[in-house]
Amino acid sequence: MAVQKITLIGAGKMATAIASGLLKSGMKKENISAFDISPEAGKKFEKATSIPCAANLKEILKKCDAVLLAVKPQYAKEALAGVKALVREKLLISICAGLTIETLKEYSSCSRIVRVMPNTPALAGEGMSAYAFSPDVRAEEKLFAEKLLSSIGICREVPERLLDAVTGLSGSGPAYVIEFILALTDGGVYAGLPRDAAYQMALQTVSGTAAMLKASTEHPSVLRDAVISPGGTTARGVAALDAHAFRKTVMDAVIAAAERSAELNRK
Repeated sequence: MAVQKITLIGAGKMATAIASGLLKSGMKKENISAFDISPEAGKKFEKATSIPCAANLKEILKKCDAVLLAVKPQYAKEALAGVKALVREKLLISICAGLTIETLKEYSSCSRIVRVMPNTPALAGEGMSAYAFSPDVRAEEKLFAEKLLSSIGICREVPERLLDAVTGLSGSGPAYVIEFILALTDGGVYAGLPRDAAYQMALQTVSGTAAMLKASTEHPSVLRDAVISPGGTTARGVAALDAHAFRKTVMDAVIAAAERSAELNRK
């Protein structure tokens, strides 16, 4: 049977983005319910989605087909501890970083699990989500999970063993990109630009370059080389990046975050 109703355990920013995406994709408001132990988070969720947060988690779990677990990984076990009997036969979709399908099975007693690593651009409908299914997930449930994730951006299935790498790259990547935009802005200010102008230019340069790469069939290195004139300004700038191991530093950040994701599950 296709998924008709979903309950969100946790009503933070990512849960809000997912609920909003589901509404935009055509899911009826009455088929989405949510619970959060924080009254403040619940109020923000309701303001953003017009979906009230329930006071009693058990009551809304009785009426749903699927559960979205949207809490911090260290709180996942506690969040599910008292409701195992109610979630056991449902589809469990988890966005808890680092928690494997086996760990989620232990916490929930569910056998049908979707492990997802989304990222914060989902808040603007431009997310990148990677996901893996447990073997027991039904065909119609897979379609529902993919529709849910497509409502907040792009999604892609990967083997579960790669989800820690996904966490290091697209999961944590927005923070690296923001750091880069702030660095571009500060460089522009140092060179004499007003801060508001520098920020606007940095932001549009990054978003515009991403749009250009998406639209092109050329390899990124070809498009990069088209900007670098021999002995020119860009060549000097790229040389400065190379002198400070820019690419290696970014690679190290991705690897460090991936390793931390693996540590979260071991703990």
